[in-house]
Amino acid sequence: MANIIVGCAKYMMIIFIAIYTYQCFAIFGYEDQAAKKRIQKNQNRVMFMIHFMAFAGMYFKIGENKILIFYLVQLVILIGILLLYGKLHPKVSRLIVNNMCMLLTIGFIMLTRLSYDKAVKQSMIAAGAVLISLVVPVIIRKAKGLADLRILYAIIGIIALAAVVVMGQVSGGAKLGFTIAGIGIQPSEFVKILFVFFVASSFYRSTKFKNVVITTIVAAMHVLILVVSKDLGAALIIFAVYLVMLYVATRKPIYAFAGLGAGSVAAVLAYHLFSHVRVRVHVWKDPFAVYHKGGYQVAQSLFAIGTGSWFGTGLFQGKADAIPVADEDFIFSAISEEMGLVFALCMILICISCYVMFLNIAMQLRNRFYKLVALGLGTCYIFQTFLNIGGVTKFIPSTGVTLPLVSYGGSSVASTLIMFAIIQGLYILKEDEEESIERKRQKKQAEQDARQRNRNHTTKSRTGNNKEISSNSQKRKQRTPGERNKQSRVR
Repeated sequence: MANIIVGCAKYMMIIFIAIYTYQCFAIFGYEDQAAKKRIQKNQNRVMFMIHFMAFAGMYFKIGENKILIFYLVQLVILIGILLLYGKLHPKVSRLIVNNMCMLLTIGFIMLTRLSYDKAVKQSMIAAGAVLISLVVPVIIRKAKGLADLRILYAIIGIIALAAVVVMGQVSGGAKLGFTIAGIGIQPSEFVKILFVFFVASSFYRSTKFKNVVITTIVAAMHVLILVVSKDLGAALIIFAVYLVMLYVATRKPIYAFAGLGAGSVAAVLAYHLFSHVRVRVHVWKDPFAVYHKGGYQVAQSLFAIGTGSWFGTGLFQGKADAIPVADEDFIFSAISEEMGLVFALCMILICISCYVMFLNIAMQLRNRFYKLVALGLGTCYIFQTFLNIGGVTKFIPSTGVTLPLVSYGGSSVASTLIMFAIIQGLYILKEDEEESIERKRQKKQAEQDARQRNRNHTTKSRTGNNKEISSNSQKRKQRTPGERNKQSRVR
């Protein structure tokens, strides 16, 4: 009976996430705000149905009451996010809020299946991070000097990364972070945001060659420190973000080609200098040939994706927990195995929908600094998504980065929620700009209408006077000579 329920829930979840994904892109074709709100509310209903069916299937499969309690806790968190954003920031992009909650929901479901304890911890961190992120749009909207703090952004970023090199704990052969009061912190997740603000403020100030050189040196320092700590995934993200922002800010292809050339040389050097880079390249080329020498993770990932096929095995009916670090780097493989490749592909499209919204906001902003910030954060988000999914599917060598909002990792979830909150703040700024332009347009139109009414009134008065004069003249002409003489005697 439990297997039948899990199987039915699996197919229903696939149908619902397909509907949700379709609406993510269909909404761009609507101009009517009421129609958009109906679609967004329907997305919320679909999301809650997916969440309910997943936990119903898991409850019937393992029969533990803690699953029901945890489901209610997650339900409160998700409803709280939707209500708080709606009440505190009425102008936010509801599509971005919905997508953020949808990705969190997928992560909650899969982490609950893989590790209940980690899922509980992830939920609590997400709830706390959301409360903090609700302040971010206010800061973005009210703070006026963010574009003038480029030196501060650079100093904080470099010091934070250097502290990891000195005091960081080794995890998976790399120094990623350290523990404070029992809480693990990975500074590179937050430095990525500071780095985007640094580059945006620097290019907002000037795009002359001298300033480009200085900015490139500081960016190279970030990358080199990450390479020294062997956090190559974060180094790649920062490099890609800088390259995109450099090209967009300067519009000079030569800078982009120079950056790609320098990156290629750096990749060759990293291959010869670091043994773990060579291992990952060999695994990428043929994971089965080096199965016992580093290829085990990627091989298991490919087995899981192949086993799940298009529609998956169902929650708790596969062997997703056999994939190494399935709750972190390889969660996409676990989702593909038990929830199906169709479900996983829809999740990718939801991520792309977020990126499209980020680019849309960047293009509509008038302030050059905020435009670059939106572009940089969007690039950071989508490139990290690409690195994670590309690594677990053997499209590119594995880099060890998380899938934003889905993978387990407190720093990753917190930094991504803050990133989304910054984007929401920029969206509110865009709305404010449009409202200001509309008010000015209406004021100008009202002034033009008033002037037109005055002209019409003046013209009408003159026309009336002319008609009266003409009428009197005509009457005088129509009088007989006797009437005119009589009128003269009266006078």
